[in-house]
Amino acid sequence: MRKGLLIIFMLLSWTSWAQEDPSLTKKDTSYWLKEIGGGLNFNQASFSGNWKGGGVNSIALGIYLQGRANYAKEKWTWDNTLDFIYGIVKNQGEETRKSNDRIFLDSKVGFKINSKWNYFFASNFLSQFAPGYDFGGTEKRLISKFANPAYFTTGLGIEYKPNSEFSLRMSPFSPRWTFVTDTELYREVPSNYGVEIGKKVRQEWLAFSLMADWNKKLAENLGLLVRYQMYSNYETLAFKTIDHRLDLGLTAKVTSLINVSLTSLSLYDIDQDEKIQFSQGLALGIAFKRGNFPEKK
Repeated sequence: MRKGLLIIFMLLSWTSWAQEDPSLTKKDTSYWLKEIGGGLNFNQASFSGNWKGGGVNSIALGIYLQGRANYAKEKWTWDNTLDFIYGIVKNQGEETRKSNDRIFLDSKVGFKINSKWNYFFASNFLSQFAPGYDFGGTEKRLISKFANPAYFTTGLGIEYKPNSEFSLRMSPFSPRWTFVTDTELYREVPSNYGVEIGKKVRQEWLAFSLMADWNKKLAENLGLLVRYQMYSNYETLAFKTIDHRLDLGLTAKVTSLINVSLTSLSLYDIDQDEKIQFSQGLALGIAFKRGNFPEKK
C-alpha cells in the first residue's frame, strides 16, 4: 500500500506540473512536441454476510503515467517515451497483491531517408517497480522485483513510418542485456530468466529485433494502442526461442476526466516459461493529459 500511495503522490505532482507549465499550454514554436498523461483507476466489490451468489469483498487500485517528448528538425528526429503502470488488489482474507507493474522507457534517434523511411538507433529499458510473488503454494515465493529481471535493448536499423499513427522498426543488429541482480533468485526461478546462475547479466550481441506501434483514434472518444515486440538471437535461432510481446489498450473517454480502459498483455519468452503468458484488466477511473501534440482526427 505504501508503494501505491507513493505513486499516487508522484502522479498528483505530475498533474500539477502539467497544469502550471506554460510550455504545455501555449503554442510551442520550438522543435519539441511534449505530452504528459496519467490516471487513477479504482475498483471495489462488497457482499453481505448472507449473500448466496458467491464472491469475496475486494478493493483494487491502479495508477499509470505516460509521457512523450519528441524533437524534429530538418532530417533529424529524437523521440522519447515513458510508460509507468502499477496496480494492487486486496481480497478479503488475503494479503495485498500486485495486479500490474511496468516500467518502460524508450528513446530513438532517427534520420530521414524520405517521407516514409528513416534510419534509426534506439534503446529501451523494461522492468517493474515492486516485488512479485507466486501465491500458488502454502507460502508465497518471491519470483521477481525491481531489476530482477530487467531488459536493456538497443537497435540499429531502418524504420517505416507512413503516417503519425503507425511505425515499424526493424533492426538486424540489436544487442540486449538481461539483468538479474539477485543471485539467489534462481532458487525460486530455476531458469533465472536466461541469466547464467552466479552471474548478474546476460549479454546477447547478435540478434534481430522488431517493434510495431499503432496508435489509432477509432472515434471521437475512443482510442486504440497496439504495440508488438519481437526479439530473436541469431546464436540460438529457432522458432521456440523467439521472444514475442503484444500489448493492447482500448480507452473510452466518458467525460473530460473519467474514462474506461481495457488492457491486455500476451508474452512468450522461453527463458521465463514454455507457455504463453497472458494478463487482462478492465478499469474505470480519472485521467488527465496535457501537451502540445496535435489531436488525431
